[in-house]
Amino acid sequence: MSATPVTRRPGVSLGLQALRIALWIACLLPLARLVWLGFNNGLGANPIEFISRSTGTWTLVLLLATLCVTPLRQLNSWTELVRVRRLLGLFAFFYASLHFLNWIAVDQFFDWPAMLKDIVKRPFVTVGFAGFVLLLPLALTSTDAARRRLKRNWARLHTLVYVVPVLGVLHYWWLVKKGVQTPLPYTVAVAVLLGWRVLAWLRARRPAAV
Repeated sequence: MSATPVTRRPGVSLGLQALRIALWIACLLPLARLVWLGFNNGLGANPIEFISRSTGTWTLVLLLATLCVTPLRQLNSWTELVRVRRLLGLFAFFYASLHFLNWIAVDQFFDWPAMLKDIVKRPFVTVGFAGFVLLLPLALTSTDAARRRLKRNWARLHTLVYVVPVLGVLHYWWLVKKGVQTPLPYTVAVAVLLGWRVLAWLRARRPAAV
């Protein structure tokens, strides 16, 4: 009996299809790990904090991965790479949503007055909430239909993707105790990735040599 040929979407190379499958698996692994630990009493003495730290960390990691797509595409000229950026961005929003839901449902038990007080008075909650709010329109307008409908405004709106990781890093720094340097690698990564874009913008504005 002959083997069934591998099918793929028109216009999508086999390499890109394999990359997408790998990214789906990689992006779901943190969630699978949390579920496995939850069923095996592996979330530690403070499960709420463990889930919060895990989902928050993976939100930031996936935001950084999203920002890495353009530099990598420019370095290796693999133009199809840009087609996984939406996948990474939506997974970043997914983990941000889990992070947010863990806070409002499990940590705060839907105590809206207490949550509002936290947002106003605690800086790390303020910037974290602001980052999630800015992610919402990016996720809601991530479709091709939204891009066609918004036209030039779509690109302007999606410049928010540069603001959200900065807020995420601030959220992390203000969350940890004084002297803890865990957020430092993420801060450096955000600075490098945004710095790359600033340099590219400056080069594009430089007048061509006569």
